[in-house]
Amino acid sequence: MHLDILLVLASAVVGLLVGLTGTGGGALMTPMLVLIFGVAPSAAIASDLLAALFMKPLGVAIHWRRRSVNTELVKFLSFGSVPAAFLGTFTMRMIGHSSNAEHELQVLLGCALIVGSLAMLSRTLFIESPHGGSDTVDVRPIRTVVIGAIGGFMVGLTSVGAGSLILVLLLVLYPRLRNDQLVGTDLAQSIPLTLSATIGTMMFSHVNLSLTSSIIVGSVPAVVIGSIISSKSNGYLLRRLITGVVLLSGIKYVGASPDVLGLSALATVLILVWLSARQHRRAGRSDARRSVPEAVEDVVTPLPSGFD
Repeated sequence: MHLDILLVLASAVVGLLVGLTGTGGGALMTPMLVLIFGVAPSAAIASDLLAALFMKPLGVAIHWRRRSVNTELVKFLSFGSVPAAFLGTFTMRMIGHSSNAEHELQVLLGCALIVGSLAMLSRTLFIESPHGGSDTVDVRPIRTVVIGAIGGFMVGLTSVGAGSLILVLLLVLYPRLRNDQLVGTDLAQSIPLTLSATIGTMMFSHVNLSLTSSIIVGSVPAVVIGSIISSKSNGYLLRRLITGVVLLSGIKYVGASPDVLGLSALATVLILVWLSARQHRRAGRSDARRSVPEAVEDVVTPLPSGFD
């Protein structure tokens, strides 16, 4: 088994970004393997799924300790995602490994990246505060199972969806659930989902152990470091930049011309600038609201004794 030093270093960069921002690894690792290292889409997806099994438990442990995992939601999501992920890997097997099949899979992966990046952008638009919302919600079993099935199938087919599509669909169904509960719940359910997809991938396709080992050696320690740093910093801008890169990668995957890719890049930059300005205005209003009680305390002084 041979370790590729360049791949180890590149995987470390991706792992650090995942730890810093919470962005799903499938939206970053697979495009890197295909676009930079020239790995076939099917091999990239298989290796990314297997490597994810070593990365995700670290994040789940943190959220479990913080009690930000809704176990009831995890249960119903898994009812849908586990069999659907297995079905997704079987579908990838049915597509085959010919050059035409790899091209079709690359287009499907591009569509998944575009949907995932748009889902991440919509999350930015709808979530106001990482601490807002409620600890408990009325669980809707059937709809939750359907969400798990949709996300699980996409993960099994393309390795993309667990950290973006499922999370946003949960947000639509449970808008009052706290942001940290959304993230923790999505991350917890992604473990059985990824395990199912990995088992299916190992049964239905060839896994490159050298490729996978290089990814694990580079990404796992970096995820830990990124998670530690993220608790002390604001990764808002970095998450937006990553979302833009994921969107452009998806557009390139589907075969867009250079002109279309250039216009898409310009539009992406404008959207990211608008989102950053929007976040800055929100932060200013929040600071202003917090300063009002302090100002009142400065103006209203206690009355002397006998004047109450």
